[in-house]
Amino acid sequence: MSPTRHLSIVYFFTGNIQGGLGPFLATWLAQTKAWTPERIGWINTLVGLAALLLNGPAGALVDRLKLPRLLLGLACAAIFGGTALLFLADGVPGVVAAHGTATLGGILVLPAATALTLGIVGRKAFPRQHGRNEAFNHAGILASALMIAGGSVLIGPDAALFVMAGMAVGAILATVTTPGDAWDAGRAQGEDEGEEDGKAGGAGRAGSGGGAGREEVSPLRAVLTDRRLLMLALVLALFSLGNGVMLSLIGQRVAAEGGSATAWTAGYVVAAQLTMIPVALWGGRLAERGGGKPLLVVACAALLARALLSAWIADPFWLVPVQVLDGLGSGLIGVAVPVVVANASAGTGRTQTALGTVYAMQGVGGQLSHAFGGTLAGWFGWSGAFLALAAPVGAALALALLLPGGAAVETEAEAEV
Repeated sequence: MSPTRHLSIVYFFTGNIQGGLGPFLATWLAQTKAWTPERIGWINTLVGLAALLLNGPAGALVDRLKLPRLLLGLACAAIFGGTALLFLADGVPGVVAAHGTATLGGILVLPAATALTLGIVGRKAFPRQHGRNEAFNHAGILASALMIAGGSVLIGPDAALFVMAGMAVGAILATVTTPGDAWDAGRAQGEDEGEEDGKAGGAGRAGSGGGAGREEVSPLRAVLTDRRLLMLALVLALFSLGNGVMLSLIGQRVAAEGGSATAWTAGYVVAAQLTMIPVALWGGRLAERGGGKPLLVVACAALLARALLSAWIADPFWLVPVQVLDGLGSGLIGVAVPVVVANASAGTGRTQTALGTVYAMQGVGGQLSHAFGGTLAGWFGWSGAFLALAAPVGAALALALLLPGGAAVETEAEAEV
């Protein structure tokens, strides 16, 4: 099997475990431990905030060690361990330990998987391969959701934990069977094939790295000192500020109007995930020709349309096609961000450092979104809240249009020539 096939399988199995235990932890605690929403909310917030602080350092660790396959395997093992610990957890300390262990693994998954992909296919082939990876990622999320839904009928809420543990094991097996000699440190740092003349190839370079001798740069400074990366981080933060709470508010409105919120929300998730699979494949091909900027622009425009339509449409049935716009926007964002970061940081030796920090700033927007959206709904009602959420998305669209470069973004060295 080719290394790129292994990458697709890795992304399939990591789809439902990126970020750790995800939303299923809350429902499992509520159903099996009878925990209150307040207790669950505080634990998720505290662990989530700690995860945001570790995103940049996790990317820096991947850049420094240059062992993405090992780190990805360890990350998935941590997620498996955290999932298993939940069955033994009794009380807040045990749950926090299990949740924290899985979250630490989830933080490492994205930068390690991205570095593994870059080191196998190189910067030029990265957009198309990453689009393929994202398509398999969304297929994995969809398959997991269906298995959890079916398993819950048979064995109850524990089905979610068994499925997540199984996906973690699958990801470990797919990672360790990926050919190690297919990965190259120079390619992982964004070097073009022409830049590798005179260097030892393949496994001989895997540990040497092109970043030796460079000035050490903190994760935050790596973004703040690069105008393109800073603008991208602001786009993502604003995008998530408007997007993070939107599905939750739609479900709450359905419940407030007497509808079956759980069933409709599940339908909205399925509609979005089914859209993301072809969108990721198409986005990868588009990014290969035009870079990540066009994808960011279309993603922000799709989310803006979704917010405006959600303010106008209250019927839960007609909101199903509206959620296709969520699939379009989120699917394109997932493809575009690593492509833009890889191009902007090519040859610097800190691609995953920058990627982790950018994702952390995106997470800040997502964390604030729930408080922001809930407050808006209380003040202005449902329609007013969706209209207000459109404001940060409109700002994200404006910034995306101002991002430098329509095609592959130049590296700093190329810009000086």
